[in-house]
Amino acid sequence: MKRRVVVTGIGSLTPIGNDAEAMWKAQQEARNGVGTITHFDATHFPTKFAAEVRNFDFDSCVEDPSRFSDAGRNIRYAIGAATQAVKDSGIHDDQRFDPARFGVYLGAGEGQQDFMQFMNLVAGSFKDGEADLQKFTNEFIRSMNPRFELELEPNMPAAHLSSIFNAQGPNLNCLTACAASSQAIGEASEIIRRGDADLMLSGGAHSMIHPFGVTGFNLLTALSERNSSPQTASRPFDLNRDGFVLGEGAGMLMLEELEHARKRGAKIYGEIRGYGSTADAFRITDIHPEGRGAISCIKMALRDAEMNPEEIGYVNAHGTSTKVNDQVETAAIKGGLGEHAWKTPVSSIKSMMGHLIAAAGAVEAITCLLAIRDGVLPPTINYETPDPDCDLDCIPNQARQTRIKAALSNSFGFGGQNVALIISEFKG
Repeated sequence: MKRRVVVTGIGSLTPIGNDAEAMWKAQQEARNGVGTITHFDATHFPTKFAAEVRNFDFDSCVEDPSRFSDAGRNIRYAIGAATQAVKDSGIHDDQRFDPARFGVYLGAGEGQQDFMQFMNLVAGSFKDGEADLQKFTNEFIRSMNPRFELELEPNMPAAHLSSIFNAQGPNLNCLTACAASSQAIGEASEIIRRGDADLMLSGGAHSMIHPFGVTGFNLLTALSERNSSPQTASRPFDLNRDGFVLGEGAGMLMLEELEHARKRGAKIYGEIRGYGSTADAFRITDIHPEGRGAISCIKMALRDAEMNPEEIGYVNAHGTSTKVNDQVETAAIKGGLGEHAWKTPVSSIKSMMGHLIAAAGAVEAITCLLAIRDGVLPPTINYETPDPDCDLDCIPNQARQTRIKAALSNSFGFGGQNVALIISEFKG
């Protein structure tokens, strides 16, 4: 009999709230976190807007802020959300845990490069119209900060969290694009299930709101260019959607073996019941047009949870607001849930906070937990014109009061990475 995994702490930093409860309140009120990019001058970019985290006081999260002077936003967001989740769990209040059985598993993205410094190095390396590689190398070695370069690596958020919270158990990071933090939660749950840890701090953090990130997604034609109306740009499942809105932030969950949580009297938000992970095995940026990987992923999660489609009360969709994703995901939900798909409410919170890339799945998992707790389903905002190819109940524009016992959370990433989590209410 596999060990059960429950959630005993949550924390988040998002464009619509700097903790989980603030984020959840904003979702229920259908608030929007999209605005003009302030992290850099995007005046001459095809997309000039994003969903940024605002008014985050990092210094209040750590004893010695100077220790993180070279850390990027991804690390700072990870620490901020993790601090909330650890405090919420109460695990450090009574010290009744073994640090060697407390691990970290993140789906965290890379840090942001200093774009202007890099471009100045490139510009300064030309001699007589030709690139001087030796000059570039010498200047790079002379001017770049090795500690800053180290902090760019995607493993660093998990490394910092283990040090801060004395988590001496398994420590891993996966970067499976937009599926990363959902995959981390699924894999962390498996570590607890098989008995290799009792506690796992899991989730993700990412910020790609920088010149390289925006340029890359613009070149892929993935971002909306609705510069005249940024707050209506993210419109999952709407006929007139034209791409996703880049977001940033972090979401963290304290996962805990059930009996371990019971012994210390922890409050329990819900249970990680099912996990599915597949690959499309198709193309690097295109998802399979029939959603074969996504369908099999949803079915795998249902089998793992030992649940029928009829037990799913809500689907938190990947719902990016791109033409292809929303159409294929609709087909995948139908393929995974069968006839029950037409009876199941579906929504995308990316309509409010943009796409947090590697961090998206963890924030969406937290949303599912709070939806189950409060009997409220978040809306898909900016939904104006129905798309015949996206014909499910997408909870348009207003939150809905509905009691549910289990939710399916989908995360699908570039490269054909598919993850489905089934999160349920806790039943002792």
